[in-house]
Amino acid sequence: MSDFQFSPDLLPQHIAVIMDGNGRWAKRQGKPRIYGHRQAVKAVRETIATASRLRIKAITLFAFSSENWKRPEEEVRVLMDLFMTVLTREVKKLHKNNLRLQIIGDKTRFSEGLQKKIAAAEELTQHNTGTVINIAANYGGKWDITEAVKSIANNVAAGQLHPDEISESMISQHLSMSELPDVDLMIRTSGERRISNFMLWQMAYAELYFTDLCWPEFNEQALLEAISWFINRERRFGCTSEQLQALMIKE
Repeated sequence: MSDFQFSPDLLPQHIAVIMDGNGRWAKRQGKPRIYGHRQAVKAVRETIATASRLRIKAITLFAFSSENWKRPEEEVRVLMDLFMTVLTREVKKLHKNNLRLQIIGDKTRFSEGLQKKIAAAEELTQHNTGTVINIAANYGGKWDITEAVKSIANNVAAGQLHPDEISESMISQHLSMSELPDVDLMIRTSGERRISNFMLWQMAYAELYFTDLCWPEFNEQALLEAISWFINRERRFGCTSEQLQALMIKE
């Protein structure tokens, strides 16, 4: 173990997670895919709690991609019901712990009831100063960039902007989570090795960490190991998960 003293400044500021493998994990248990989605909520809670205790600035969880609508109708319905239930049950806990919740993605396809729940949850937590919890729902990286381009094109059409003034910085300002730092560390569970149209622009320089654990198996130790890997790769330090635990604030 290295004896260096490192500070929270070495931690990733923004972690993105593709929560994959719920169905495969459930199948291994002899259960339906829906069982895996329900069990995944525990992993979400533990990941958020760990990120908060480490004072990570933001964590973005890929809950439901724009491609997920192609799944069986019953599975999509259960996912939407679960989203509504968790949002209702968990938002007060997030608020109590000073965490800010944001739902990113095209929310227009959700039911009116779910859209109202999302708006109320975001409003309740909007002034909190702790870790920002982004839930990517009906989200796609290509959609995000397309919407940014549309917005900028409208400004050009209105004569408010000249095409030569368009820059990378301007495009970034029109994307989801424009007020947050770009992603430093992307984690994907279940052994898949692709980014699946997740925050394409914001992950341009992210370190990509893949684990064979399915999402319902992911826990505090798994997140600490991913962050330790990031620090060692980025900083060439001999960081261990035990040292990270020493940085975690008491709940």
